[in-house]
Amino acid sequence: MSLVGGTGTYSFDEIVAKFRAEGRIAIVGASLAGLRAAEALREKGFEGSLTIIGDEPHEPYDRPPLSKQVLKGWVPADHTKLPRLRRVDADWRLGVAAIGLDRINHVVKLANGEDVDYDRLLIATGTRARPWPNPEEGALQGVFTVRTVEDAAALSAALKARPRRVLIVGSGFVGSEIASVCRDLDLPVTVTERGSGPLRGALGGVISEIAASMMRDAGVDLRTGVSVASLDGDASGHVRSATLSDGTVLDVDVVVPSLGSIRNVEWLDGAGLAAGQWGLACDAGCRAFDINGVVTDHIFVAGDVARAPHVLYGYEFLSQEHWDNAVFGAEVAANNMINLEVGRRPHLPLPSFWSGQFGVNIKSVGVCSFGDEIVFTQGSPADRRFAAAYGRNGRIVGAVTFNHGKWLPYYADLIEKSGPFPPPPPGYDRPVNAEVMPARFPDPREPSGNPDVVLTGHDPTDRHAEFRPRRH
Repeated sequence: MSLVGGTGTYSFDEIVAKFRAEGRIAIVGASLAGLRAAEALREKGFEGSLTIIGDEPHEPYDRPPLSKQVLKGWVPADHTKLPRLRRVDADWRLGVAAIGLDRINHVVKLANGEDVDYDRLLIATGTRARPWPNPEEGALQGVFTVRTVEDAAALSAALKARPRRVLIVGSGFVGSEIASVCRDLDLPVTVTERGSGPLRGALGGVISEIAASMMRDAGVDLRTGVSVASLDGDASGHVRSATLSDGTVLDVDVVVPSLGSIRNVEWLDGAGLAAGQWGLACDAGCRAFDINGVVTDHIFVAGDVARAPHVLYGYEFLSQEHWDNAVFGAEVAANNMINLEVGRRPHLPLPSFWSGQFGVNIKSVGVCSFGDEIVFTQGSPADRRFAAAYGRNGRIVGAVTFNHGKWLPYYADLIEKSGPFPPPPPGYDRPVNAEVMPARFPDPREPSGNPDVVLTGHDPTDRHAEFRPRRH
């Protein structure tokens, strides 16, 4: 194959080599996915111009330790910088947000008035913590979200000051981990949950009951089926009490809203891309879709902000906020940005995550919430040391372990091969009760903690789609 240009005829290999040497790539998002993509681009031979844009003033840092080691005081908040795997030789634009995208002219517009030109663009803007819904109450001293280095440092200092009581609103993974840290620090803590129990959106009602007992046994004041109606402060502007939906008033000095996350896609308004509540839609090769489902040629997506169809889950669009997804998605996006069709690879991750809370190591693989049934396959739920599998239509789709993580690869292999449900017994440590039962995930319309993995396609309850035909 060859193409004729202004200076002659180029072969396929010459076109690729020319782009790798002279092309311009911009990455919007200076966090885990953005850094790993930049490193992968250089590793794969990209020699052109590379610009990395980030709205925070810091170089890329690791976020999972913020709700664990940093709050416990084991690691200072400013010691979570991500290691560099290789030189990236990039033009870093830190502390300045991207505010617009001109797809026609291939320009990213920055908040400081500057423009960044590109031939290929990677969007890795991730998520931010959902703030307290009342801005005036959210501005009270002692009210913290946990997403940035500054957030973690401020909350860590507040916990060291020995508050009378900590209130955590929401019992997803982050909220549960912070509650665990508070108990490790011997601090009184109340957790409120609008749904029926912790982790229910991610792992279902059966596992939620086990998580609730872990919390209460550790001394957490867990209150389910209630929300926080209001926060009140003293004359100095520090939070001092919270009124619950059932009329209870709690005396609190620290409040941590753990209300899920918001995908950072607002800057793409008007760009004509398929961006919305669950992120920016892309294909399995990380190429972004426009609003009518047409794949773009020059825009790629990676990390928490991406949502892509997955073959194992009915080709529904999968949105996930996991470390592995950011790393592997960034590597695939980088490869596909500098290769034409025959050299491109798919990103079809099998979601996995871990969480440490109340002395238990929780690990999961697959999309548990895609299942409607669950069975304990190993260990003892009473001892909080077990493995459980999730199934749908006779196929295993997910698994979770409590202090039994060494067996997770066994279940991952079954999921990848669309193995049967219930799965074959692993050979030993069989549970007393191996009865299949409903997993009891909440209805999508029911208030509950936001799971870290969300299937966002084919939802009959979603009535927010808007058709925008191309104007001629």
